[in-house]
Amino acid sequence: MSPEIRPYRPADRDDIARVCLRTGASGGDATGWYSDDTLLPDLAAVPYLEYAPDLALVVDDGERAAGYLIGVADTAAFIEWWRREWVPVVAARHPGPGAPTAHTPRISEELLLEVGRQPEVMRLPELDAYPAQLHVNLLPEVQGQGLGRRLVDRFRAMLAARGVPALHLGIDPDNVGARAFYDCLGFHELPSSTPQHPLFGIATTP
Repeated sequence: MSPEIRPYRPADRDDIARVCLRTGASGGDATGWYSDDTLLPDLAAVPYLEYAPDLALVVDDGERAAGYLIGVADTAAFIEWWRREWVPVVAARHPGPGAPTAHTPRISEELLLEVGRQPEVMRLPELDAYPAQLHVNLLPEVQGQGLGRRLVDRFRAMLAARGVPALHLGIDPDNVGARAFYDCLGFHELPSSTPQHPLFGIATTP
Protein backbone atom coordinates (compact mmCIF):
# COMPACT_ATOMS: atom_id res chain seq x y z
CA MET A 1 0.00 0.00 0.00
CA SER A 2 1.32 3.42 -0.93
CA PRO A 3 1.39 5.99 1.88
CA GLU A 4 -1.64 8.28 1.96
CA ILE A 5 -2.27 11.69 3.45
CA ARG A 6 -5.27 11.99 5.72
CA PRO A 7 -6.55 14.16 8.58
CA TYR A 8 -5.16 13.61 12.05
CA ARG A 9 -7.02 11.33 14.45
CA PRO A 10 -6.54 11.30 18.24
CA ALA A 11 -5.25 7.73 17.98
CA ASP A 12 -2.29 9.08 15.96
CA ARG A 13 -0.89 11.10 18.85
CA ASP A 14 1.68 8.56 20.07
CA ASP A 15 2.85 7.86 16.51
CA ILE A 16 3.30 11.56 15.84
CA ALA A 17 5.33 11.88 19.04
CA ARG A 18 7.45 8.96 17.83
CA VAL A 19 8.04 10.56 14.42
CA CYS A 20 8.92 13.86 16.11
CA LEU A 21 11.54 12.10 18.23
CA ARG A 22 12.97 10.05 15.37
CA THR A 23 13.44 13.18 13.24
CA GLY A 24 14.37 15.58 16.03
CA ALA A 25 18.15 15.59 15.59
CA SER A 26 18.47 17.80 12.50
CA GLY A 27 16.29 15.30 10.66
CA GLY A 28 17.90 12.29 12.34
CA ASP A 29 16.91 10.16 15.33
CA ALA A 30 16.96 12.03 18.66
CA THR A 31 16.10 9.00 20.78
CA GLY A 32 18.18 9.15 23.94
CA TRP A 33 19.49 12.64 23.26
CA TYR A 34 17.65 14.08 26.26
CA SER A 35 17.00 12.64 29.70
CA ASP A 36 13.33 12.09 28.81
CA ASP A 37 12.30 11.07 25.30
CA THR A 38 8.93 12.77 25.78
CA LEU A 39 10.53 16.21 26.16
CA LEU A 40 11.01 16.98 22.46
CA PRO A 41 7.51 15.86 21.38
CA ASP A 42 5.96 17.76 24.29
CA LEU A 43 7.46 20.97 22.92
CA ALA A 44 7.58 20.40 19.16
CA ALA A 45 4.49 18.32 18.34
CA VAL A 46 1.94 17.61 21.07
CA PRO A 47 0.90 21.23 21.75
CA TYR A 48 0.00 21.68 18.08
CA LEU A 49 -2.21 18.60 18.26
CA GLU A 50 -3.86 19.96 21.39
CA TYR A 51 -4.42 23.44 19.98
CA ALA A 52 -5.20 22.82 16.32
CA PRO A 53 -5.98 19.14 15.64
CA ASP A 54 -8.13 20.21 12.68
CA LEU A 55 -5.03 21.53 10.88
CA ALA A 56 -2.90 18.43 11.46
CA LEU A 57 -2.25 16.06 8.56
CA VAL A 58 -0.83 12.55 8.76
CA VAL A 59 1.12 10.38 6.33
CA ASP A 60 -0.34 6.91 6.89
CA ASP A 61 1.87 4.03 5.67
CA GLY A 62 -0.95 1.51 6.01
CA GLU A 63 -0.09 0.60 9.59
CA ARG A 64 0.56 3.84 11.44
CA ALA A 65 1.53 7.48 11.05
CA ALA A 66 4.97 7.70 9.44
CA GLY A 67 4.96 11.46 8.93
CA TYR A 68 2.95 14.56 9.62
CA LEU A 69 2.33 18.23 9.11
CA ILE A 70 1.24 20.24 12.13
CA GLY A 71 0.61 23.95 12.32
CA VAL A 72 -1.55 26.82 13.46
CA ALA A 73 -3.36 29.54 11.56
CA ASP A 74 -2.70 32.31 14.10
CA THR A 75 0.63 32.16 15.89
CA ALA A 76 -0.16 35.13 18.13
CA ALA A 77 -3.26 33.36 19.47
CA PHE A 78 -1.24 30.16 19.81
CA ILE A 79 1.35 31.96 21.93
CA GLU A 80 -1.37 33.15 24.29
CA TRP A 81 -2.86 29.66 24.51
CA TRP A 82 0.59 28.18 25.16
CA ARG A 83 1.25 30.64 27.96
CA ARG A 84 -2.13 29.99 29.58
CA GLU A 85 -2.61 26.27 28.96
CA TRP A 86 0.66 24.61 27.96
CA VAL A 87 3.26 26.20 30.25
CA PRO A 88 1.67 24.50 33.28
CA VAL A 89 1.71 21.18 31.43
CA VAL A 90 5.39 21.55 30.57
CA ALA A 91 6.21 22.51 34.16
CA ALA A 92 4.36 19.48 35.52
CA ARG A 93 5.79 16.96 33.05
CA HIS A 94 9.31 18.38 32.94
CA PRO A 95 10.06 20.23 36.20
CA GLY A 96 13.76 20.47 35.49
CA PRO A 97 16.68 19.05 33.50
CA GLY A 98 17.35 15.37 34.02
CA ALA A 99 20.60 13.48 34.13
CA PRO A 100 23.05 14.19 31.29
CA THR A 101 23.11 11.77 28.38
CA ALA A 102 25.94 10.63 26.15
CA HIS A 103 24.84 13.13 23.49
CA THR A 104 25.54 16.84 23.13
CA PRO A 105 22.60 18.23 21.14
CA ARG A 106 22.85 21.69 19.61
CA ILE A 107 19.87 22.75 21.75
CA SER A 108 20.52 21.78 25.36
CA GLU A 109 17.86 20.35 27.63
CA GLU A 110 18.02 23.49 29.75
CA LEU A 111 17.32 25.67 26.72
CA LEU A 112 14.47 23.44 25.57
CA LEU A 113 12.82 23.75 28.96
CA GLU A 114 13.30 27.52 28.89
CA VAL A 115 11.65 27.70 25.46
CA GLY A 116 8.77 25.56 26.73
CA ARG A 117 8.08 28.09 29.45
CA GLN A 118 8.54 31.17 27.25
CA PRO A 119 6.33 30.88 24.15
CA GLU A 120 7.17 34.46 23.19
CA VAL A 121 10.17 33.03 21.35
CA MET A 122 7.69 32.14 18.59
CA ARG A 123 6.82 35.80 18.01
CA LEU A 124 8.69 37.26 15.03
CA PRO A 125 8.61 40.79 13.60
CA GLU A 126 6.82 39.62 10.42
CA LEU A 127 4.02 37.89 12.34
CA ASP A 128 1.26 40.17 11.05
CA ALA A 129 2.19 39.38 7.45
CA TYR A 130 2.93 35.67 8.08
CA PRO A 131 0.57 34.71 10.91
CA ALA A 132 0.46 30.94 10.36
CA GLN A 133 3.23 28.42 10.97
CA LEU A 134 3.91 24.77 10.16
CA HIS A 135 6.20 21.86 10.92
CA VAL A 136 6.70 18.85 8.63
CA ASN A 137 8.48 15.64 9.60
CA LEU A 138 8.70 12.39 7.65
CA LEU A 139 10.41 9.15 8.58
CA PRO A 140 13.08 8.04 6.07
CA GLU A 141 10.89 5.26 4.68
CA VAL A 142 8.30 7.72 3.36
CA GLN A 143 10.69 10.40 2.14
CA GLY A 144 11.41 11.04 -1.52
CA GLN A 145 7.85 10.31 -2.65
CA GLY A 146 6.54 13.85 -2.99
CA LEU A 147 4.58 13.61 0.25
CA GLY A 148 6.20 16.67 1.83
CA ARG A 149 5.17 18.88 -1.06
CA ARG A 150 1.64 17.48 -1.00
CA LEU A 151 1.38 18.13 2.73
CA VAL A 152 2.49 21.74 2.38
CA ASP A 153 0.24 22.36 -0.64
CA ARG A 154 -2.76 20.96 1.21
CA PHE A 155 -2.00 22.99 4.33
CA ARG A 156 -1.64 26.19 2.30
CA ALA A 157 -5.02 25.53 0.70
CA MET A 158 -6.58 24.97 4.13
CA LEU A 159 -5.17 28.28 5.35
CA ALA A 160 -6.24 30.15 2.20
CA ALA A 161 -9.80 28.90 2.73
CA ARG A 162 -9.69 30.53 6.18
CA GLY A 163 -8.44 33.81 4.78
CA VAL A 164 -4.91 33.44 6.17
CA PRO A 165 -2.51 35.26 3.80
CA ALA A 166 0.84 33.62 4.51
CA LEU A 167 2.78 31.32 6.79
CA HIS A 168 6.26 31.03 8.23
CA LEU A 169 8.57 28.38 9.61
CA GLY A 170 11.95 28.00 11.21
CA ILE A 171 14.61 25.56 10.05
CA ASP A 172 17.37 23.90 12.02
CA PRO A 173 20.51 25.39 10.40
CA ASP A 174 22.13 21.95 10.50
CA ASN A 175 19.30 20.37 8.52
CA VAL A 176 20.48 21.05 4.99
CA GLY A 177 17.88 18.70 3.53
CA ALA A 178 15.05 20.72 5.02
CA ARG A 179 16.54 23.95 3.65
CA ALA A 180 16.72 22.48 0.15
CA PHE A 181 13.17 21.16 0.42
CA TYR A 182 11.64 24.51 1.37
CA ASP A 183 13.73 26.33 -1.22
CA CYS A 184 12.26 24.04 -3.88
CA LEU A 185 8.74 24.82 -2.65
CA GLY A 186 9.30 28.54 -3.11
CA PHE A 187 9.77 29.66 0.49
CA HIS A 188 11.83 32.84 0.85
CA GLU A 189 14.03 34.00 3.69
CA LEU A 190 12.43 36.55 6.01
CA PRO A 191 14.19 39.80 6.99
CA SER A 192 14.47 38.69 10.63
CA SER A 193 16.21 35.45 9.63
CA THR A 194 19.72 34.87 10.98
CA PRO A 195 22.24 32.06 10.38
CA GLN A 196 21.51 30.81 13.90
CA HIS A 197 17.70 30.96 13.45
CA PRO A 198 16.77 30.71 9.76
CA LEU A 199 13.19 31.84 9.12
CA PHE A 200 11.24 31.45 5.89
CA GLY A 201 7.81 32.42 4.63
CA ILE A 202 5.42 31.83 1.77
CA ALA A 203 1.98 33.05 0.71
CA THR A 204 -0.90 30.61 1.06
CA THR A 205 -1.90 31.13 -2.57
CA PRO A 206 0.50 30.97 -5.56
